[in-house]
Amino acid sequence: MDVTQLLIAAGVMTGLGVILSSVLALANKKLHVAEDPRIDAVEEMLPGANCGACSSAGCRAFAEQVVAGEVSPAQCSANSGEATEAIAQYLGVEAGATEKRVARLACAGGNNVARMRAHYRGIESCRAASLIAGGGKGCTYGCLGFGDCQIACPFDAITMNAQGLPVVDEARCTACGECVSACPKYLFSIHPLSHRLWVNCKSHAFGKDARSQCEVACIGCGICGKDAAEGLIAMQDRLPVVDYSKNDLADVAAIQRCPTGAIVWLGDDGVVKGEKAAVVEREEPLPVG
Repeated sequence: MDVTQLLIAAGVMTGLGVILSSVLALANKKLHVAEDPRIDAVEEMLPGANCGACSSAGCRAFAEQVVAGEVSPAQCSANSGEATEAIAQYLGVEAGATEKRVARLACAGGNNVARMRAHYRGIESCRAASLIAGGGKGCTYGCLGFGDCQIACPFDAITMNAQGLPVVDEARCTACGECVSACPKYLFSIHPLSHRLWVNCKSHAFGKDARSQCEVACIGCGICGKDAAEGLIAMQDRLPVVDYSKNDLADVAAIQRCPTGAIVWLGDDGVVKGEKAAVVEREEPLPVG
């Protein structure tokens, strides 16, 4: 190819580039839709956590939905009440109301009641430990206690107690679900505060096998289901499952005869166990083996 041909080719490509860029510029001018400036203002009043608790893909997306009237400001559970009200007043809408949801842990097997069958030495991470023979805990369903959930929580709503169990601060929790994703044992789930009846165990072991590994494990006896309102609790694979669509039927009757206290009532003053639940006063860890 000689110089003339190269110049012609370069000229053609340059011309096409100019034409296409002109067409795109014209299309952008003709088709451009001005964005509502209120979106920026609402986004500024949001916490900026981008946690997804509102079911939107970040705070910007939530601001767009609020401005469009698709959701109420109160659907952002990470925001303060004052900020939510400020958004509502700015937009001239009702703040709305949504029941607070929080993360809950389905395990009470701290190191004072749950046995370790081996010492784990390695990266101090639940996910890493779970890959090494389940982490050394006798109950293969239980919390490993290395605090992956605490690290994952962007709101500092989880702390590890002296027995190696995560404790959720409901005032701080926004139900973002990061702890749900972080736990390799799938022990966390998100629930409204009105779900008071709670199965504090995930073990599918039965009877003596379950109790030999953890003193507060569910033993699959099914007494709670018999004592609860009809249809409220069903036994599935040796574990009681609460039907929260019948939450209005829930009361403390279901917990009273549980021999290990594996099913509890979450009252305003804390966790309530039944009258027949064994009392564990030990605070120090159980020996390994």
